[in-house]
Amino acid sequence: MYNYTHYPAVISPQDPTLLIGSSLVATCTLSPDAHLRAEDLYWTLNGRRLPAASYAALGPTTLSVALARLNGSKQQSGDNLVCHSRDGGILAGSCLYVGLPPEKPVNITCWSKNMKDLTCKWAPGTEGETFLHTNYTLKYKLRWYGRDNTCQEYHTAGPYSCHIPKDLALFTPYEIWVEASNRLGVAVSDVVMLDILDVVTTDPPSDVHVSRVGDLEDQLSVRWSSPPALKDFLFQAKYQIQYRVEDSSEWKVVDDVGNQTSCRLAGLRPGTVYFVQVRCNPFGIYGSKKAGIWSDWSNPTAASTPRSERAAGGCDPKGGEQNTTLRRELKQFFGWVKKHAYGCSNLGIKLYDQWRVWLQKSHKTRNQVGKEPFTLLFPGSGGDAG
Repeated sequence: MYNYTHYPAVISPQDPTLLIGSSLVATCTLSPDAHLRAEDLYWTLNGRRLPAASYAALGPTTLSVALARLNGSKQQSGDNLVCHSRDGGILAGSCLYVGLPPEKPVNITCWSKNMKDLTCKWAPGTEGETFLHTNYTLKYKLRWYGRDNTCQEYHTAGPYSCHIPKDLALFTPYEIWVEASNRLGVAVSDVVMLDILDVVTTDPPSDVHVSRVGDLEDQLSVRWSSPPALKDFLFQAKYQIQYRVEDSSEWKVVDDVGNQTSCRLAGLRPGTVYFVQVRCNPFGIYGSKKAGIWSDWSNPTAASTPRSERAAGGCDPKGGEQNTTLRRELKQFFGWVKKHAYGCSNLGIKLYDQWRVWLQKSHKTRNQVGKEPFTLLFPGSGGDAG
């Protein structure tokens, strides 16, 4: 029985959901009070008039339209199929939802900020939400016992993400999965098993300071503090530094900083402003064997190297001198050490600094270090030259 309460006609079926490639026959049936006949009607789909050849009068007050091999909906709210009177008036409407069942979500990755919470991201299946709106639900439970829990805070780290803010157990693995559902079905991801201790990340290192190393033209000292949020936990940390010159967008990364909280950048350009960032990877928390997850980079900190004392407009060194390699300079350094140092115990960063000052004062051309910067990681380095 048709319901004509709000419109002078009714379309059947009302708001159907169909697979891509399906065919559909829809009917528009007029109410007895419409004072119209089937020949007074026409159809539109998304505002576009459908050809009369696809119509069929099924009675004096009913007009059908045949739609073959439907494409996916142009909008997730559905395609608008409308029955009109001859003068263009809208008599009734129906939404067509044409698409595909959801595919299982993939690439679930999770991280815990300082062991206090858990955030997970995933990727939709190949088609994703191309045609039909898809709902995603992240679920989790303790591996060997406990009930299913549903994550509540979505879109916290992008469109396909969810945040679990509290009440997480340590030393016990979790099972985590994502369910995708739309009008045509449900798909479930593979289950990911993880221990919170294996996916810990932290805040960027704080108190990053970049300063000159005395009058050395090609060096900067970088210091920072270890992550305060993890100070009460048993863990290791490793750090990375990246830096760039002021007028460049290209960052250079120093990978071999290790667990030190200071580092010396060398081989830099004299009289140049550098931006420096540091990030931390807390690993081995309570004996975890996993690699850990890098934090975000710290905010950029700027400092400049001292200007070269070479007179402006002076002749440039010869090409061969200009391309002196780090290997050659280190060879010079160790030769100098034999004359000026006694015993391996004296081989430290301060000794290197003395040699650099000696080198700069004893040659008219300075900064003959190779163009590629390098990092000094002598034990106990990080302070300015004494």
